[in-house]
Amino acid sequence: MIHLKSPGEIAKMRTAGLVVAAALDAVRAAIAPGVSTADLDAIAEKVIRDAGATSNFKGYTAGGHVPYPGTICASINDEVVHGIPSKRRLLREGDVISIDCGAIVDGWHGDSAFTAGVGEIDPAIARMLEVCEASMWRGIAAGVAGGRLSDIGHAVESYVRGQGPYGIVEEYGGHGIGTAMHQDPHVPNHGRPGKGLRLQPGLTLAIEPMIMMGDRRVFMLDDDWTVSTVDGSWAAHFEHTFAVTPTGPQVLTAPDGGAAELGRLLGRDATVTGSR
Repeated sequence: MIHLKSPGEIAKMRTAGLVVAAALDAVRAAIAPGVSTADLDAIAEKVIRDAGATSNFKGYTAGGHVPYPGTICASINDEVVHGIPSKRRLLREGDVISIDCGAIVDGWHGDSAFTAGVGEIDPAIARMLEVCEASMWRGIAAGVAGGRLSDIGHAVESYVRGQGPYGIVEEYGGHGIGTAMHQDPHVPNHGRPGKGLRLQPGLTLAIEPMIMMGDRRVFMLDDDWTVSTVDGSWAAHFEHTFAVTPTGPQVLTAPDGGAAELGRLLGRDATVTGSR
């Protein structure tokens, strides 16, 4: 079932999205050598609680998994997504870490992620992070009313393919979001354009490309959550929640609503859409 949200419901999701943005900003500022992923988890949890929100990750179950124990997912280097925070996982100079976080406010969800380097990182890895983030923005920019769902994945894939021989994860992708963290439809990060669901105002989606330096194949670790690359190549993951509106995409988990990036990509002033 696809639930199209009203402007009022989108405004509630925007509130949750800004809580997620604040939590991720606080975590990003704390990333440094010697910091544990449990430390980062505690930072995000405090921001979310102080805002009167709750985590939508902690205790989450799906597909037979054990309940997820953290407020964030913290995935290091060859870990693609869903890494479990731990006091024993200490960041080292040159690592990259992907942080995924979500929050619920008044029953409405927000979900966002970024990947960052720990201190100085290999320039080739830094470039991969740039490509992954840019592909996410191109996917969001393709999320316009009247388009098709596959336009989003095509925009992500075509950009990544044009930047280098990166692997693109196919087993995981974006998703609908609203009164649950994961709703229909599933949003692949690949595919031909012009296929699938017609995009309509009120549709809210989380777009999250996952790419790696090597082979696209992944596997799940024994902890029943962490997904890593088969060949050990390092990975990146970026995500934003956005709404399809009559005037263009509105990014609910970006402080400026996506105005700067979408304005540049779409060749227009996105300030009005982004500020709602």
